[in-house]
Amino acid sequence: MNEGTDTPPDIDTPPGIDTGKVSAWFQDNIPGAEPPLHFTLVAGGRSNLTFEVTDALDHHYVLRRPPTGHLLPTAHDMKREYRIISALGPAGIPAPPALGLCEDEAVNGAPFYVMGFVDGIIARTSEIVEQQLTVEARRRVGESLVDTLAQIHAVDPAAVGLGGLGRTEGYIARQLKRWYANYQAANESRGGTILPDVAEVHDFLSARIPEQGPAAIVHGDYRLDNCIVTPAGDVVAVLDWELCTLGDPLADVGQLLVYWPEPGERSALGASPTTAPGFITRDEVRKRYSAASGRDVSEVDFYIAFAYWKLACILEGVYARYVGGAMGNDGFDFSGYIDSIVWLGQQARAATVNLGA
Repeated sequence: MNEGTDTPPDIDTPPGIDTGKVSAWFQDNIPGAEPPLHFTLVAGGRSNLTFEVTDALDHHYVLRRPPTGHLLPTAHDMKREYRIISALGPAGIPAPPALGLCEDEAVNGAPFYVMGFVDGIIARTSEIVEQQLTVEARRRVGESLVDTLAQIHAVDPAAVGLGGLGRTEGYIARQLKRWYANYQAANESRGGTILPDVAEVHDFLSARIPEQGPAAIVHGDYRLDNCIVTPAGDVVAVLDWELCTLGDPLADVGQLLVYWPEPGERSALGASPTTAPGFITRDEVRKRYSAASGRDVSEVDFYIAFAYWKLACILEGVYARYVGGAMGNDGFDFSGYIDSIVWLGQQARAATVNLGA
């Protein structure tokens, strides 16, 4: 590695970046990168830390690394995430360009990877939607999002080098076990109390898992604000592949439906772009996915209940990391997470009514 760099210490560099060492790594590994580099923590991600990187020539890149501090078991594997986008981009899936992976923790205290910056709109809120997307474009966004999900699920994992990404059978059972263990660990780390809704829905779902069809590539957190779209409404990049594995594709469908509140409804994440008028409805999402993928979605209610429950577990982990100071100072107010976790547990329980609870 180039030990020297013209980059001076940057007092504005956010926690999680060693400016000098990372800049030297860029010079050695990212063709065309020209120091000094400027790093900005991107608000929005609540798990791995994401930074926009700008160099002296106004080139833009994106750097992903784990949170600082204590990490939960099996989480935040940069090599795995980099491997996924490296395989899917050439297969025609709109994933960001994979530019470089650093596994040497001496560089930045943890592994990280760099991907190309994709220009477009990240529609995190209804306000952004109303400012940047026409009503006609919003409908196209919904259609493109569903079609892209079906496209991801149609990829043959072995054909793109991802056949060993994970076990192919028993996906939901493993997910229930994994996320409940992570929930319990995160809850204990912050001195919390296990919610009855989370514990009891875990047991209920574990006893009623539908038979899984052929395994597919599952994104694990597929939603509109994990994608970049054009002003016309086409998906040009799918982001945040951290939870991607092989498994039951209907889990992604249930998750997307949970992330798809209609106007006037509460969002699972506190704010949702789909509460703006003009998007396709949840029923249209379900029908379009079935038509695009050829899959039977008659048991999707199970996956909706599972998605609410899983999201409660995920938010517990993110909340614990914020409390522990591992998420950096991105200005996000995480004080409402407790209420959201409680509400998600309640929604998960309510969704089980359709399953004969």
